[in-house]
Amino acid sequence: MLVRCGLVLGAVFLVLLFHDELPDIGAMWRAASRAEPAWMAVVVLAVAVSMGAFARLQRRLLRIGGVSMTLRRAFAVTYAGNALSTTLPAGPAVSVVYTFRQFRRSGATAQLATAVVLVGGVVTTTAYTVIALLALAAVPQARPLALAALLVPALLAVALSRRAVRARLAVVAHRGWARLAAHRRIGPYARRLDEGRAALRPSRRDWAALAMLAMVNWVFDILALFAAARAVGVHVAVYAVALAYFAAQAAGSALPLLPGGLGAIESSMAAALVALGAALVPAGAAVGLYRLVSYVVVVAVGWLAWLGLHQGARPSAWAARAVPAIGTAVLGALAAAAMVMPYPGTGPRPAGPRRP
Repeated sequence: MLVRCGLVLGAVFLVLLFHDELPDIGAMWRAASRAEPAWMAVVVLAVAVSMGAFARLQRRLLRIGGVSMTLRRAFAVTYAGNALSTTLPAGPAVSVVYTFRQFRRSGATAQLATAVVLVGGVVTTTAYTVIALLALAAVPQARPLALAALLVPALLAVALSRRAVRARLAVVAHRGWARLAAHRRIGPYARRLDEGRAALRPSRRDWAALAMLAMVNWVFDILALFAAARAVGVHVAVYAVALAYFAAQAAGSALPLLPGGLGAIESSMAAALVALGAALVPAGAAVGLYRLVSYVVVVAVGWLAWLGLHQGARPSAWAARAVPAIGTAVLGALAAAAMVMPYPGTGPRPAGPRRP
C-alpha cells in the first residue's frame, strides 16, 4: 500500500513539474465532447462483446467438466472478478481466489475449478500472443521475426496432426511426468495438476470454440480502442491501433502495483498512437474515451455484480434489475453527448492526424 501511495505521489509531482509540456486538458475535453455517438456506441458494444466472450469461455470450460452455469451468472462472475483484479491491492491474486470460489459454489470440484482457471489463462495468453505477432507482422521491420515466431507453432500443429508423432510425444511426456510425480517436493503439485487434467478433457471441437472465444475477447477490445480513435477523428491503421494496445498492455504489466495499470496504460497508449501518426490532443481524447468505457464503466458494472453475488441475490434477478438500469444510463449518456455536440461546421474541430 505504501508503494502505491509513493507511486501516486511521484506521478503527481511529475505532472506538476512538467505541466507546461503536457497536452492541454481542455483541448482534449473538447475533442472528447465532440466524439461521434455512432462510434461511441461501437466502443460500448465492442467492450461488452469482449467481456462476454471471456465469460462464455469460462462457462464452456465448466461445461466440459460437467458443471452447468447459467450465462447470467457467468457474466456476473466475470465482471466481478475483473473489478477485483483492477481495483484492489494484489488484485489479480484476489480475483483468481474469488473466481475459484465462485466456481466451487456452482458445483465444480477443487480440481475442476483449478483446471478451468489454468486452462482459461493459457488459452487467452496464447490468443494474445498470436494477435500481437500478427500486428507486428504488418510492420516491415518486425515482419521476419513475427512470421518466424508464428511459423513455429504452425509447424508444431502440423506435426501433432500425425498419429505417430503424437504417440511418441505421449511416451516422452509420460516418462517426464512420472519423474516429476516421484519427486519429493514437486510430486504433490504434479499429482494435483494431473487430477485437474483428468477433470477437464476438451475435444477438438471444444478447443476450437475456446480459441475462437479467446480471439474474440482480445480482438473486440482492440476494436473498442479503434472505434474510440475514429470517434474523435483519429485515422490510423488497424494494425497501428493494435500495436498501441499491446504497448499499453506491456506498460501496465511492467507496473503491476498500479490498479488497472492507471497512468501507465493511458500514457503509453497515447504515446504509441502519436508515434504511429495521430495528433497528440485527439490521441489523448481517444484513449480517455476508451478507458472510460473499458475501465471505469466495466469496473462499475463489476462491483454491482459483486454486490449482487455477495448478497446472495440470484444472478437472474440481479441482472433483471441491473442490466436495464445500466443500459438506460449508457444510452442516456450517449444521448446527452449527442445533444451537446455542435453541428458540423459550427465550431472548431479537433486536430487531424499527422501524416508521415
